[in-house]
Amino acid sequence: MAVPSRSLHERLATWLAAWALVARGVTPAEEPTVPLAVIGTVAEDPIDPMQRPRLSAVERERLYDQVARDAEFLERQGQQLRQLARLLQPAVVHIEAHKPALRPKFGRASEDETGSGVITTIGDRTVVLTNRHVVDRAILDNIVIRLDDGRELRPLRLWSDAGTDVAVLEIDGDDFATARMAAADSVEIGDSVLAIGSPFGLAHSLTLGIVSGVGRRDLTLANASVKFQDFIQSDAAINPGNSGGPLVNMRGEVVGINTCIASNSGGFEGLGFAIPIGMVIFVARQLVEHGTVTRGFIGVALDGDFTQTEARRLGMVRAIGARVEKTTPESPAALIGIRTDDVVLEFDGRGIEDDDHLMSLVSTTPVDSTVEIVIFRERARVPLRIAVARRATFEP
Repeated sequence: MAVPSRSLHERLATWLAAWALVARGVTPAEEPTVPLAVIGTVAEDPIDPMQRPRLSAVERERLYDQVARDAEFLERQGQQLRQLARLLQPAVVHIEAHKPALRPKFGRASEDETGSGVITTIGDRTVVLTNRHVVDRAILDNIVIRLDDGRELRPLRLWSDAGTDVAVLEIDGDDFATARMAAADSVEIGDSVLAIGSPFGLAHSLTLGIVSGVGRRDLTLANASVKFQDFIQSDAAINPGNSGGPLVNMRGEVVGINTCIASNSGGFEGLGFAIPIGMVIFVARQLVEHGTVTRGFIGVALDGDFTQTEARRLGMVRAIGARVEKTTPESPAALIGIRTDDVVLEFDGRGIEDDDHLMSLVSTTPVDSTVEIVIFRERARVPLRIAVARRATFEP
């Protein structure tokens, strides 16, 4: 039978009485033991302390309503992409070119190449813009242009420019969907873009990304003839077969022509490059109107390795702009007195980053125009005006 608990005062009195008996040599009667209980013991089922409490039915309904409101924003973005696909896919073509092999192997003297292109108008002609390397060495009868509705065409004429890897194919007809071109220099880092083309022959594939860089001018390409570089860099997935297809902004305007990728595997690894549409249209118009590209020239040989040491020697805090090593006799630069160690800081209102940047700008400036430049000389900015000559006049 359990003994009821006693109060602290009662137990203390009992202990004191016992000690008094012991002190007198009397052994007290054995005290009844008090049962001890484990503190915190609960006679309930164990629980998982890491399990989150479940939502109530009312809370779940509220969360469904919140998710639906948030989804409206994403659905509007998705709707925009679907509309862009409907708008642009009819203007994007798949290109197949049968051509002599550049390096015959295994007894094969010919090869097939696939790419993409975009339909637009140049003057009164309907044309397909693409890359030169897609159709290079192929005769017109061996080039097939396939539209999204299944029609197959042969080009009437072909023009191309090795210096920029731009090619223009004229096609016959007036019932083609054409793409709208963006204004030159309208692309900025962070812009959302779409790439449309035929990766691995999968026609009219569409991928989404952002512009991750602009003004890429130091790429080492398999096609070493591409001297005039000013690429847009994006992470929209492009692969073999996308070459020549459009890079498009969220307004449906073509901002560039996809050209190449940086890859160790041969497939997409996050870095794709496109020729900016301003350069493409400049080249395409000259090809269609004159059959060749007339490039600007001012007559300066530039330092391709303008270092911080050289910049400090000239009194500059950092190496920016294009340092002149020498000028071509009788050239526009020589006639206005540009000399060795002048640094070109601006050309036609645009800041110059390096020698390739200046060369690219000059090459796409109309011949016989006069533009303003700013040079750094003797620790001061010096504004000048310079005429743009024809490159072929000074270079064979």
